[in-house]
Amino acid sequence: MAPRRPGRAALPALALLVALSLSLSLSLPRPGAAPPGAGIGAGVGVGAGAGAGWGWRNLTCPGCRLLFGALGLALQLEPNVARVGRVAVRVCQELRLARPEICRQAVQLFQQDVVSAWARSVLRPGEACGLLLGRGCGHWDIYADWNVTLPAAPKPPVRPPAPPPPGAPTARLLFLTDLHWDRHYAPGSEPACRDPLCCRGAPRPAPGGAGYWGEYGKCDLPLHTIEALLAQLRGAAPPFDAVYWTGDIPAHDVWQQRRQDQLLALRTVTGLLRKHLGALPVYPAVGNHEATPVNAFPPPYVHGNQSSAWLYDAMAQAWQDWLPPTALETLRIGGFYTLQVRPGLRLVSLNMNFCSQANFWLLINSTDPAGQLQWLVGVLEAAERQGDKVHIIGHIPPAHCLRSWSWNYYRIVNRFEGTIAAQFFGHTHVDEFEMFYDEETLTRPVSVAFVAPSVTTYINLNPGYRVYELDGAYPGSSHAVLDHETFILNLTEANMPGAKPHWQRLYRAREAYGMPSVFPVDWDQLIRRFQDDESLFQRFWYLFHKGHPPREPCQEACKAALLCSLRTGRSVDPSLCHMLRPTLPFAQIQELWRQRQLC
Repeated sequence: MAPRRPGRAALPALALLVALSLSLSLSLPRPGAAPPGAGIGAGVGVGAGAGAGWGWRNLTCPGCRLLFGALGLALQLEPNVARVGRVAVRVCQELRLARPEICRQAVQLFQQDVVSAWARSVLRPGEACGLLLGRGCGHWDIYADWNVTLPAAPKPPVRPPAPPPPGAPTARLLFLTDLHWDRHYAPGSEPACRDPLCCRGAPRPAPGGAGYWGEYGKCDLPLHTIEALLAQLRGAAPPFDAVYWTGDIPAHDVWQQRRQDQLLALRTVTGLLRKHLGALPVYPAVGNHEATPVNAFPPPYVHGNQSSAWLYDAMAQAWQDWLPPTALETLRIGGFYTLQVRPGLRLVSLNMNFCSQANFWLLINSTDPAGQLQWLVGVLEAAERQGDKVHIIGHIPPAHCLRSWSWNYYRIVNRFEGTIAAQFFGHTHVDEFEMFYDEETLTRPVSVAFVAPSVTTYINLNPGYRVYELDGAYPGSSHAVLDHETFILNLTEANMPGAKPHWQRLYRAREAYGMPSVFPVDWDQLIRRFQDDESLFQRFWYLFHKGHPPREPCQEACKAALLCSLRTGRSVDPSLCHMLRPTLPFAQIQELWRQRQLC
């Protein structure tokens, strides 16, 4: 099928597509913050300052069907990208998606790639409207169901996880995610601006400016805070055995990022890790902010200047001391890889951008992009035959993925529950987890995806990092997670005059929640306890935000949405929430959760 080429009659709708694509990327997460009674983390748009009134939800569009219907006309004519861009800027400004300067910069950055992806897409006008604005605007099924092929060999008998024998060695794993270095962070600057990213520019004329080490608000981190963190990790006792680092290196100024900016961030932060952590092995994963435009990860069949080769090649060069040649080979192709960590333990690093609805390149074809999931099946099948355990790392958690990708991943985890020892993700900036259950009954816990908190403060958080205690290296080790600790930098204390940054342990999981172990069954039971023990749930709410929760309490609707999200490791599945006996319909719970715009 030849690519369709939208012509002049399609320009208004195509411009709206560009504007909405960039606005989804500019939308701000606000973990936990919501209007009274609205539930969890209602996202605010790019005008998150008082009275700003900016954001893509400003769009009320009774004429959207007609607007998108224009795409049905003149589809064989060559689009003029510059003209699309001018219209998109006007759309962005009229809808108050951002202030004019940001609209212009963002459209210029996004327009070429969005138009190219659209021209190669099979998406029809009504589907585009439904995709971006909801079912009231149109029906879309471009992300129709598809399935990976699982092995013909039967699943091995399930052995419930058990604690290691007394005296067995353990391992310490440092987990870093979402560092988000802001080159333009300026102590003393405005922390509550109307742009998507604050704490930049001239100092405030009055007190209350951004702190030296970071600030609560829509702010990322200065480099000296990231370096101070890594410097104090260097002398950790007992020492770490490895580092998992799941991406998002650049700041949230996504409207003005160029490739050289992203590469500078990659090389600078990689250099800091190497400087301060020395010979400690570091295993990275690709975040959604590494690309520019943000979220733009074309599958490998897109070649030339619009491919991701510029990024993957730079990563392979920067990380060549950490990864073997076979891992570098698949990293260069699709941003994912596997390697042997030690005898009995294999690591898989997934490129979760191939599951993201924000990746507009998937408009072309979202069926197992890059063949990554089928490749994963092959890696797990080989590990199963060899008796190895596998750790999976990635950036975006599975339940935040496109439906078919998420459900296929869920099937894979079920099939290989005896091989997958642990899953580790980031992206949300908060401290949470996602459950996986057997597909037959959806009652037996088979795995848990740990979602660790961010190093960055964005938005309104303390900086943080995670340390996992693992079953160590010995014959027959499960390599499972035995406990974990979360550490934070309390910004209120750190920014006091004369103070120095002191990273402190916020909590230890088993101790904080009274858990005998941290196997999947224990996290399932914890969710049940959250339902009935309000003080325990509020403790979780506090730790969820790294010790700096929002002012709005998490009440009935918020609690229902959050508990539902913890129980569902696959997207858009109401059946996983039934046992929680929610008082709200699933559609309403789902909408509350969708309001939480992620980074």
